[in-house]
Amino acid sequence: MNPHEYEIHDARFRMLLQPNAQFEKLAGGCMWAEGPVWFPAGDFLVWSDIPNNRMMRWVPGIGTGVFRANSNFSNGNTLDRECRLVTCEHGTRRVTRTEHDGRITVIADRFEGHRLNSPNDVIVHSDGSIWFTDPDYGILGDYEGYRAPSEIGGCHVYRVAPDTGVVQRVADDFTKPNGLAFSPDESRLYVADSGASHIENGPHHIRVFDVDAQGELHNGRVFAEVAPGVPDGMRVDEHGNVWTSAGDGIHCYAPDATLLGKILVPETVANLVFGGPNRNRLFIAASTSLYALYVGVRGASQGDRL
Repeated sequence: MNPHEYEIHDARFRMLLQPNAQFEKLAGGCMWAEGPVWFPAGDFLVWSDIPNNRMMRWVPGIGTGVFRANSNFSNGNTLDRECRLVTCEHGTRRVTRTEHDGRITVIADRFEGHRLNSPNDVIVHSDGSIWFTDPDYGILGDYEGYRAPSEIGGCHVYRVAPDTGVVQRVADDFTKPNGLAFSPDESRLYVADSGASHIENGPHHIRVFDVDAQGELHNGRVFAEVAPGVPDGMRVDEHGNVWTSAGDGIHCYAPDATLLGKILVPETVANLVFGGPNRNRLFIAASTSLYALYVGVRGASQGDRL
């Protein structure tokens, strides 16, 4: 890796890098690349190209192709505990699951009788519960969805109970909740607030919550302020370090919130995922492109990192 491609803010970051790894551009031509998810059983990556209303697929040794056209302006993706694709759809304002036979199951599209705004990012807990954020980006205009008023009147974080499928609101004090991730032991939940994208002096930070056995959140506090840009998608590695998107690339924070370092990317990063056979290849969805870089650590083994 060339020196200009990363910044070392703490010596611990050096152990998380693979110094001789090459920063690769795997694909281009997107309008806003988002929601990368690695399929370990098939050895391929899928990501969303939201304004183009499609999902793309990259296969090692083969290249890139369309995974799903007319994707309902899909955004965030993950895998559940049975390796089924779970997707946030702006266009239909819902969270869906793609069954192994290709059928689409609706997981959540309403809360207390009102349509969701535009589900953005999603993760799956080891108990089978599905957690997602619901900002209003997809209903603000016709670029990443369809312009519409919010029926809920706010942007919240939700949990879908694994036994009943009931949609529960677990956090209601965000401006624009965005990416989210569990710590490796699932005792913490990290949630980005990217409100500064549309609001002057709005939030551009990651908050962290303690998660109890009943799936309730406690002791919410700011974990890190992210700049330049806003935090969007994020992932956690096997040691609990938080890797988040930002305006200049990817920022990596230790569990104690110390900024360890940055991987500089030539485009604004929206999201990322650890993939490959050893979960040590970082796939980066950044504006018009998909990039990849081998690192010196594995992604945490949960959700789409099974």
